[in-house]
Amino acid sequence: MLLFVPNELEKIERRTALTPATVRKLKALGIEVRIEAGLGDSTDFPDDLYLAEGAQKIDREEGLKSADMVFCVNPLGPEELRKMKRGAMLLGFLEPFHVHLGAGEAPSDTPSKARIDAMLEAGVTGVSVEMMPRTTLAQKMDAISSQANLAGYVAVVLAAERLNKILPMMMTPSGTISPAKVFVIGVGVAGLQAIATAKRMGARVTAFDTREEALEQAESLGAKALRIDLGETGSTDQGYAKELTPEQLEKQRAAQGKVCADSDVVICTAKLFGRKAPLLVKADVVASMSHGSIIVDLAAETGGNVEGVVAGEEVVTENGVRIIGHAKLENFVPRDASGMFANNLANFVEHFWDKEASTFKFDDEDPILKGAVLTRDGKFVNEHPAFNK
Repeated sequence: MLLFVPNELEKIERRTALTPATVRKLKALGIEVRIEAGLGDSTDFPDDLYLAEGAQKIDREEGLKSADMVFCVNPLGPEELRKMKRGAMLLGFLEPFHVHLGAGEAPSDTPSKARIDAMLEAGVTGVSVEMMPRTTLAQKMDAISSQANLAGYVAVVLAAERLNKILPMMMTPSGTISPAKVFVIGVGVAGLQAIATAKRMGARVTAFDTREEALEQAESLGAKALRIDLGETGSTDQGYAKELTPEQLEKQRAAQGKVCADSDVVICTAKLFGRKAPLLVKADVVASMSHGSIIVDLAAETGGNVEGVVAGEEVVTENGVRIIGHAKLENFVPRDASGMFANNLANFVEHFWDKEASTFKFDDEDPILKGAVLTRDGKFVNEHPAFNK
């Protein structure tokens, strides 16, 4: 079986879907690995390191045409998808829900629809790692969580670098410096890592989530939990927070606003799987925050949790609050992000690898494959309810 890994074409993307260590792991399975020249340049993995592990360099177009399997971080465009070998597998972040997140776009005009149509036309088996079930068995393949961990860490480091004061309490000959106050909204994987990082750096941390079990996890890391009586909330079967009603959102915003106004740093991580991010911090709350305060919005790409955030940019409001909306914060630490992501993909392949036949064993009834596979044999096969809207 031939695996090809092309370079990422997005300007902001610094990650890669393959590392030299992962080449070694895949070669041990009997997979022939081919890469595009310069694959690891942005992660400080020169081509020689890949070649030393047994990979071969090949032209991008030839690699796509000949490969039985292709790894990617971001989805390939329709033109390149149509160049792939019929029956080949594409594995990576395929962004299948852009059809629902696009601003004012008709479903037929969205990038995700065009990509899915191209995969169907080419007979490509599209495996979307965003759709990987959140189960114990699939944990080693959970790229969303591995990248969110890093994003939560980077959010705090960025905030600390931009903030005009230190995070820890410090006793000095001239007096005591009080610890910075950090408020984390959304206690998922990214939120928990943000809490842990801020606590390690000495900040005083408050956290909010609609799920009681998440607040208990936050408290176990040393954060103070903000509890708001919103009525029935809970989690989805995938472990994500359920979408709130307009009334619940308004009640949440009011209670959070008071904490935001008293915080030096606010980190927003609230995302809804397959949907636009909820607006949690409105302009009036931003206006109530102190000059020099920092907000990091990890949901900026999908609409943002903060009113006034600009995806991919840092903006400073009239009252001097800096809102950081950089996309994919894991790109600030591309070496570790690439290592974790490449391992997630390799673990997926290894899990379904038939060593005797030296091939990928496809089971239509396997719950992991049923959850993650979008297209196969020219048909759309995913049964996630979001696709039926």
